[in-house]
Amino acid sequence: MSTSELTLGTALITGASGGIGAVYAERLARRGHDLILVARDAARLDRLASHITERARQKVEVLVADLTVKEDLLVIEQRLANDPGIRMLVNNAGFNIGSPLSESNPDQLERLIQLNVLALTRLARSAAPAFIERGGGTIINIGSVVAV
Repeated sequence: MSTSELTLGTALITGASGGIGAVYAERLARRGHDLILVARDAARLDRLASHITERARQKVEVLVADLTVKEDLLVIEQRLANDPGIRMLVNNAGFNIGSPLSESNPDQLERLIQLNVLALTRLARSAAPAFIERGGGTIINIGSVVAV
């Protein structure tokens, strides 16, 4: 039986270029998941994809996207809805503006809400009906203590 026959399905991971997202990617690949890695930094995604492919031998695809840009978000939504191999969504993309609300820039706050709330919700909304139709799937939404 080949490695591809042992796959548990594909996991799409946002914010995969570092930190928690990269750790999820490595661990899911070791467990037999193929991966779609999503983040803004192509070079970091490519390095991670090479690293995982060398060690886990799973298929790894890189999608460069800024989830605060509507066109990029729509591409990922469509992929979740239409790729029957995707069985897991790890919503990990997020950031913190690093200042108290009273001192924050309103445009940065809007971007934070767009990524941490709207993009996460839209992606989960795209995945849920597709997973139901496919007979199952997993959505993992990750929040950081940095947001507190």
